[in-house]
Amino acid sequence: MVDADGNVYVDLTSGFGASAIGHRHPRVVAAVRAQSERLLHALGDLYPSDVKIDLLARLAELAPWPDARVILGLGGADAVEAALKSAMLATGRPGVVAFEGGYHGLAHGPLSACGYARAFRDPFAAQLSPHVTFVPWPDADTDGSAALRDVEAAWPTSAPGALLVEPIQGRGGVRIPPPGFLAGLAELCASRGTLLVADEIFVAHGRTGARWQSVADGVLPDLICTGKALGGGLPVSACIGRAEVMAAWGDPEGAAIHTGTFFGHPLGCAAALAALDVIDDEGLIARAASVGAAFSGSLRARIERHAAVREVRGAGLAIGVVLDRGDRTLATLRALLERGWLVLPAGCDAEVLQIVPPLNVEPALLEAFATTLEDVLAEAT
Repeated sequence: MVDADGNVYVDLTSGFGASAIGHRHPRVVAAVRAQSERLLHALGDLYPSDVKIDLLARLAELAPWPDARVILGLGGADAVEAALKSAMLATGRPGVVAFEGGYHGLAHGPLSACGYARAFRDPFAAQLSPHVTFVPWPDADTDGSAALRDVEAAWPTSAPGALLVEPIQGRGGVRIPPPGFLAGLAELCASRGTLLVADEIFVAHGRTGARWQSVADGVLPDLICTGKALGGGLPVSACIGRAEVMAAWGDPEGAAIHTGTFFGHPLGCAAALAALDVIDDEGLIARAASVGAAFSGSLRARIERHAAVREVRGAGLAIGVVLDRGDRTLATLRALLERGWLVLPAGCDAEVLQIVPPLNVEPALLEAFATTLEDVLAEAT
C-alpha cells in the first residue's frame, strides 16, 4: 500500500480481513469492470440480477448441508442480523446466548450480542435487546468440559432461540477455544432446541486454513454468517442456513420482511464470485494452512523468548501475538508502522498484535516482518 505522501507499507491487516486475496486482485477488478458495463443496480429481491442468483447458488453449494438457503447483505452485521432474525422466526424465542469478547458488528441487533466491550453497548443500552445472556469465553488451555459447565451454569431459564459464537474470536484477540468446546456447544444447543449460529465473518474462506472453521472443528451449525473475504474487497455478506431453519421465513411469494436496496448488489456479487474463484483456483485455503503454520513457528522461535511476549497463537493466517500490556502493543504497532508494516491491535485491552495478511502473501515478506518485529521488541526491552 502507498499513502498520500508516497510511503510504502506491507498490509498485514488485509483491510480488516476484507482483502484476503490482496488489494485489487486483477480477476476481481475485471469482474467488477465487466459487471459495471452490464448492470450497476437491479431490483433486489423483486427482480434479482443474474449475478445475484449465481452467487446465491454458489454459496448454497459451498454450505456444509444440502439444500441450503442464503440471505445476502452488505456487511458482517447484516449477516448476523439476518441470522438472529432467522433464529427468532424458526424457534419463536427471542433469547440469545453470546460470549464475552465476541464481536459481531455494531448494528442494533448484533450490538445487543456484542461482548467485546461494554463501551460499545452502554450508550445505546436502553434500545438494545434485554434477551441476551453473555457467558465466558474459555482460554485454549482450559479444560473443555469445565468450560461447557460454565456455559450451562449461565444458561438462561427461558430457553434461548440462538447461541451466537465465533469459532475463533477475531477482534477479541485471535482467541481459540479448547479442543471439543465447539462440538460440546453444538450438542448442548441440540439438546435444548437452540440454534447454533457460527459467526465466520472473520475466519471463513481460508483465513484459518479451512473453508468453514466450525466444520473443521467437527461442528455443523444451523446458520453460518460470512463476509469480509467473501467480497474480494467489495461490500457483500451472507447468512447461510439449513433449509428447515430458513423455511421459517415463509412463502417467498409473500412480503419481503427482511431486505435492503443494495443487498445482493450486482457489483458486490460479481466481485464475490471472482474472489471465490481465486480462492479455489489458487489453492489459497491449503496455502494459508501451510504458510501460516510455518510463519507461526518462525515467530515463536524468534520472539517468544522476549519478556514482553506472552503467547503466539492462531490458526492458518490468523495469528495473534499477545504482549504483556496494551500500551506496549500500541507502541509496537507505531514502531512497525514507521518501518513500513501495517498491523492492527486486537483484544479487549488492545494487548494483541493481530496479523492477518492476504492469503496469497509471499513467505519472504512474512519472514522479513518477523525479523522486524524481533528487532522492535529487542529495542523496546
